Amino acid sequence: QVQLVESGGGLVQAGGSLRLSCGASGYTFRSYAMGWFRQAPGNERDFVAAISWGGSSTYYADSVKGRFTISRDNAKNTLYLQMDSLKPEDTAFYYCGRGFVWGSTRPADFDSWGQGTQVRVSS
Repeated sequence: QVQLVESGGGLVQAGGSLRLSCGASGYTFRSYAMGWFRQAPGNERDFVAAISWGGSSTYYADSVKGRFTISRDNAKNTLYLQMDSLKPEDTAFYYCGRGFVWGSTRPADFDSWGQGTQVRVSS
């Protein structure tokens, strides 16, 4: 079955960097767009970034544009999120999802969420 496993989260000071990974299995990874979302306690799941199946196209939430970079390695079935210049408001659980509607920022247009990885940014 489809499985996504996020990793790479942790505690970092404001201004620091983290690189998240999402390992995919159970389907043809290179055939699907992928996305990153995040969810803070008590909040809804918010869009962060998405990448096309081949990796040539990306789009980002305004709140992370210029600081985060989404990428993928189809040979390794892995999705990445490089997060630089982190801010305390970036604190959340981060989830990857398989995308079905290009250009969408709605969680409902992505599926197969992993368990998430926690990112905490201290001020």
